[in-house]
Amino acid sequence: REFVMPDGRSIYLLAEGRLVNLASAEGHPSEVMDMSFANQFQGMMMLAKQGKDLAVDVHEVPKELDQKVASIKLETLDLRIDKLTVEQEAYLNSWEEGT
Repeated sequence: REFVMPDGRSIYLLAEGRLVNLASAEGHPSEVMDMSFANQFQGMMMLAKQGKDLAVDVHEVPKELDQKVASIKLETLDLRIDKLTVEQEAYLNSWEEGT
């Protein structure tokens, strides 16, 4: 739907204003979104506790928090994950960018 502003510019409303990836495409299933929200929450908790000590910058969610969320999710599914071997850790840490 198009809305024309008084100055002639147009705003196009997609998916009736809903999240486009959910309303107009497949989106992410709730099983993925819950982990995303949990990571965001963990990041906010870290910011609330340590924010005064952090530089004004973009910060990644620490790996430990990400792994904590993943471990809790796996536990709710009654699943466990193996520990990485030293060789696997070295391989994972050898990549600087890309897949």
